[in-house]
Amino acid sequence: MTDDEKYMRRCLQLARNGEGMTMPNPMVGAVIVHDGRIIGEGWHRRYGGPHAEVNAVRSVRPEDETLLPLSTIYVSLEPCSHWGKTPPCAELLVEKGFRRIVVGCLDPNEKVSGRGIQRLRDAGAKVVVGVLEKECKWLNRKFITFHTLHRPYITLKWAESADGFIDRQRNSRADGEPVKFSTPWTQMLVHQLRATHEAILVGRRTWELDQPSLTTRLWPGQSPQKLILSSNGTSLDTLIRPYQSILVEGGAQTLQSFLDADLWDEAYIERSGIVLGGGVAAPQIKRDPKGRLIHVNFA
Repeated sequence: MTDDEKYMRRCLQLARNGEGMTMPNPMVGAVIVHDGRIIGEGWHRRYGGPHAEVNAVRSVRPEDETLLPLSTIYVSLEPCSHWGKTPPCAELLVEKGFRRIVVGCLDPNEKVSGRGIQRLRDAGAKVVVGVLEKECKWLNRKFITFHTLHRPYITLKWAESADGFIDRQRNSRADGEPVKFSTPWTQMLVHQLRATHEAILVGRRTWELDQPSLTTRLWPGQSPQKLILSSNGTSLDTLIRPYQSILVEGGAQTLQSFLDADLWDEAYIERSGIVLGGGVAAPQIKRDPKGRLIHVNFA
C-alpha cells in the first residue's frame, strides 16, 4: 500500500461518520499530512454544514498552520468550486497555499465536474486524481448514480421465510397482522438502512393493510420521506424523481415490478428460519448480468 492509498483510506473512514446526515450531499473525508504526520483531518458532518476540507483545516493546531503550504491534503471527493450553502472548498485550498492535493474521485455534479481540479491546477498546485477511486465512488454510489444516470439510487428490501414466502395469504391471517420475521437485531439493521435513504416507498395495498410506520426509531438519523405507490394517476417517475435515494420495502407486487423493470441498484433480503408452508411468494431476482450487490441476512 502506498502512502497516498493509506491516507485516502483514512479519508474514507472519516467520511463514513457522516452517513445518514449529509444527504443529499455526499459523504467526504479529508486528511492533511506533513512529512508523514497527520496535522489535520475532518469530514462533512451534516447537510448545510462546513465541508470536509474546511473542518480539516480548522482542526490544524495554530503552531502547525505555517506547514499547510508544505503539506499534502487528501480528499475523497473533488473539492467543490461553486458557492452553495458554503463557500467553494477549492478556493480555500488555494488560499491556504496547498501545493499538493490528492483526490479520490471526481464529483459528477454538473456544478463541479472537474472545475474544482482545474481551479487548483490553475493556481499552480499539483493534483493527483484517482487514488482508491473505486472505493471512493462506492461510498457515494447514491450521489453518483443520481448525478450520472439522473434517477434515484434504488434499494430493494424484503424479509422472507425459509421456504420463500413474505407473508401468509392476506385472508388467512389469524389476527390481521403480517408475519414478523425480524429479530431485534435485524430490525435495527433495517432502521439503519432507512436512515441512509431520502425516501421509502411501499405500495398502496401494503400501506392500507399494514399501516407501517417506516421510521428510523431504532437508529439515529432522520426518517425517510414516505412514498405510497398508488393508482391515482401519479406516474412512478414523477413520484421518485425528486429523491437521490429510495428504499423500496414492499409488498411482493411492488418489489417484483421494480425487479421486472430492471429498476434497482442493490437488494437486502432478510431470510428467516420460519417455515410458512405457503402464502405470498417472495420476489424473485432473475439472472443479473450487471452483478449488482445482493445482501442476505439470516434472522
